[in-house]
Amino acid sequence: MRYPMRNIWTIAKREYNHYFISPVAYVVAFAILLVIGLIFALVVYSSADNALYGGVPDIGPVTGSFAFMLVLSVPALTMRLLADENRMGTMELLLTAPLRDSELIVGKWLGSLLFALTIIAVSFVYPVVLNSLIEPGIDQGAMITAYLGLILVAAAFLAVGVGISSLFSNQVAAFFATMVALVILWWLLGFPANYVQKGAEVFRYLDMQSHFYNSLGSGMINVTDLVYFFSLIAIGLFTGTLAVETRRWR
Repeated sequence: MRYPMRNIWTIAKREYNHYFISPVAYVVAFAILLVIGLIFALVVYSSADNALYGGVPDIGPVTGSFAFMLVLSVPALTMRLLADENRMGTMELLLTAPLRDSELIVGKWLGSLLFALTIIAVSFVYPVVLNSLIEPGIDQGAMITAYLGLILVAAAFLAVGVGISSLFSNQVAAFFATMVALVILWWLLGFPANYVQKGAEVFRYLDMQSHFYNSLGSGMINVTDLVYFFSLIAIGLFTGTLAVETRRWR
C-alpha cells in the first residue's frame, strides 16, 4: 500500500534537517535576519520622530525588505536539492524506490519551505517588539496579511528553484539559472508594462512585485493574487516532476 503523505513528509524532514548541517543555510539565514534587523532599527528610529507628528509606524518596510532578500537567497537554498542528487548519482537510487516523482519533488519543496518558514517565524519578533513600543499598537490585520504574502512569495520562489534545480547536475548552474528566473519575475516583467500599450496588462499581471507590494504587502487580499502565487507554485513543481520523469525514461 502506498502512503504518499508519509513519503513526502520523510523527504521533507530529511531536507529540513540537512539545512541545519549546511553552512550555506546559516549564511542565508544570518544575512536575511541581519538586513531586516537593520531595516527594523531604522523603522523604530523614524517612528520616534514621526510620533511627534502623529505618524503611525507599520511593519511594511521589514516584510518588503524580507521579500527582496528572498530574491537573492532562495537560489542558494534550492540549488542543491535536485542538482546534487543528479550529480552524485543518487537520483537513480531514488527512482528505484517506491516513490512517485511528484512525491519526491513536493517533499524537496516542502523541506525548503519549512526552513524558510523557520526564518520567517524568527523575524516575527520584529512586529511583536514594534507593537509593544507604540500605542495602541500596529495594525494587526495588515501585519498578518503582509506575512501571508511573504510566505506565498517564499513558497513560489522555492517551487521555481526546485523546478530549475531538477534540470541541472551542477549546483552553480542551478544557482545562477534560478537567480535569473527570480530577477525576471521580481523586477524585469514589470518594466514592459510601463512602455508598451498592447499586452501591458499581461506584463503587469506577471510582475510579482505588484502582487506583493500593491496587495498583500499593503494589507489587502485579492483572489487574483492568490491564484497567481498558487499557479507559480504548481508550475514550478510540475516542471520538477516532468524533469524527474524524463530522467526516469532515458
